[in-house]
Amino acid sequence: MGEGLLGIGEAAARAGVSERALRYWQQLGLIKPTGSTPGGLRRYSEADIARVARLRELQELLGFNLEEIRQVFDNEDRLETLRAEYHAEHTDAARRRELIAEGLAVRGRLRATVVTKLEALQRFLDDLDAQRDRLQRILDEGVPGEAQPAGSRR
Repeated sequence: MGEGLLGIGEAAARAGVSERALRYWQQLGLIKPTGSTPGGLRRYSEADIARVARLRELQELLGFNLEEIRQVFDNEDRLETLRAEYHAEHTDAARRRELIAEGLAVRGRLRATVVTKLEALQRFLDDLDAQRDRLQRILDEGVPGEAQPAGSRR
């Protein structure tokens, strides 16, 4: 077992999720433990814990489903690969230019994913506002069947 690697129980506790969730996300390919013991027990690094935190942020705060999270992770992983190759000593200027162009395309895909989610959230918000406005009009105009206060006219 590597130095500083955590067992699944400790990793789950640190990440604030269940062991079952970690196993499920691993089965889906969203999380990959850094290592394992000769007996096959999973071992997680701080980077693995950070990826779980990112997954939860995308899921809980931004409302992404697991397939959308996979797309985000695939794009972020590709960006990391591009970044590493860009900074490699052997990478020439022409290749760096290609890497930058691909990085722009990847960022564009990520942006499109976020825009799609924002548009869906905006439609939901618009529907909530319309329903709220309708209810407010009913209150302002009077609830059908409600007795009118003395001296008031509608």
